[in-house]
Amino acid sequence: MSAFKETLYEGYGQELAVEEIYFEHRTDHQHLVIFRNPVFGRVMALDGIVQTTERDEFIYHEMLAHVPILAHGAAAEVLIVGGGDGGMLREVSKHAGVRAVTQVEIDASVIEMSREYLPQHSAGAFDDPRLNLVIADGYAFVRDTEARFDVIIVDSTDPIGPGEQLFTRDFHAACKRCLRPGGIVVTQNGVVFLQTDELRETAVNFAALYADWHFYAAAVPTYVGGLMVFGFATDEPAHHRVTVSTLEERATAIATRYYTPDIHKAAFALPRYVQDVLRDL
Repeated sequence: MSAFKETLYEGYGQELAVEEIYFEHRTDHQHLVIFRNPVFGRVMALDGIVQTTERDEFIYHEMLAHVPILAHGAAAEVLIVGGGDGGMLREVSKHAGVRAVTQVEIDASVIEMSREYLPQHSAGAFDDPRLNLVIADGYAFVRDTEARFDVIIVDSTDPIGPGEQLFTRDFHAACKRCLRPGGIVVTQNGVVFLQTDELRETAVNFAALYADWHFYAAAVPTYVGGLMVFGFATDEPAHHRVTVSTLEERATAIATRYYTPDIHKAAFALPRYVQDVLRDL
């Protein structure tokens, strides 16, 4: 049995046994491989970095999708930047109040291979009539589009290769330009213990652009090194103060495996070492 060794960190990482390789190819943008691991099931990696696995993807996708949509309470137009595996689209599509979803993915091969080899991620969501799928650069899209959104979900890779520009001030400013009044943008900001710069840089950008911004966290086993943090930014402070009882009313028809209204509120309680990074900005 061969092994896949992740290359995200120098001097530290994880190794996954490879039972079978389903697909491996260098696309126009990145190296893509999908393989089977005996613990996590099917795994997708881009440029040597694990992106998603069958076994634990629900944690990441539920927290990045349901927190902003349920906090908003009336999101009708949602934009997903990235998310080619389809998991984010699956979770967004659970919300009956969402009338339209635009997804912008730079690499069509990720979508094609995920639909074939990771079908449970999208669970048919790519066939949802509410979807407008755009194959394009995410930054260029938010910079140029005339569309406006209630929630923007930035489901990016790490700030390496195609994902690097999705962590810049210019990108965050372009996202704000696309938000309707009271809109929310959420971002993935890596495993904070090992990727502190991602948290710090996003916080600086949010502070310059939004009246109210926060970070929340979840532990995703595949993303080794501790808590993964997510950015949450808006000009409407009431979204962050939404009560558990209100979230329960809004989430009644949403089937989840990780997200609950109590988890939603508790996720914003950050460890001291994370608070120290934010306080020292």
